[in-house]
Amino acid sequence: MNHIPIHLLQDRTNQGLQIRYFEKDEINEDPSVLGAHRDDHYIFFVVEEGMGSMVMDFVEVELSGRLLYYVLPGQVHYRIKSNFASGWYLAVDTALVPQDCRNIFEGQLRVQQPYHLAPYELGQCIALLSLLREKLNGDDANPFYMTIVQSLLQSFIGFAAGYYSQSTDDSTRGSRPAQISSQFKQLLNKQLKTKKSPAEYASMLNISESYLTEALKKQTGFTASYWIQQEVIMEAKRLLYYSQLSVKEIAHALGYTDHSYFSRFFRKATGSPAISFRQKYRK
Repeated sequence: MNHIPIHLLQDRTNQGLQIRYFEKDEINEDPSVLGAHRDDHYIFFVVEEGMGSMVMDFVEVELSGRLLYYVLPGQVHYRIKSNFASGWYLAVDTALVPQDCRNIFEGQLRVQQPYHLAPYELGQCIALLSLLREKLNGDDANPFYMTIVQSLLQSFIGFAAGYYSQSTDDSTRGSRPAQISSQFKQLLNKQLKTKKSPAEYASMLNISESYLTEALKKQTGFTASYWIQQEVIMEAKRLLYYSQLSVKEIAHALGYTDHSYFSRFFRKATGSPAISFRQKYRK
């Protein structure tokens, strides 16, 4: 494939969301579903019992026991063990996720980890998702049908964002460095192809470059330059591994007009040439 497949929610529904319950012995052999891809929407999983696993941007994530997990739009992922767990799947158009909740979900600089649910939290999720599925798939004659559906959806998303917000270290949650880190990550996701210097991100955040670096080092242990480099390298690895684009085409896709510079940059950051990375990991 020349490009990493992108699954569009609008190809499956015109309602902006899709929900289903999956059983332990459910097996989907469709390679377009199981294979590596991106989504243009959010995905939430609530696992009730059992275990499964998936690879999220080269990191294997184990989904075991009672937990909540989400996949961000644009993240490359695929399932490797999916028929040993039971629970809920919810796909949501990004426009339906409130901005303050997106700030929580998108603000993590590292790959997000599962949130392990307490029994009462699992009960809250199941109650909301069960009612949401019932209303979404039921009779829409009620004049307040969409109001009910949207309210249930927003309630679940609010619970999910709240759980992840609570899982943050109390000593740093809500601090200025934490806020800056989250805002920086969101800008990085949107602007990476055109902006690659800490100064540009600091300007967009209306702070000095030195303060941006100080805040990120305090929150994560690393500088803005480090995280910009990590995001560039991660996207390059995705394209090298999952697409047939040439190194030159990948360089241009990432905003580099000089592909030779990009090749040197990739080699310095990873210790190997881009083409060697492709050959090694495709064996």
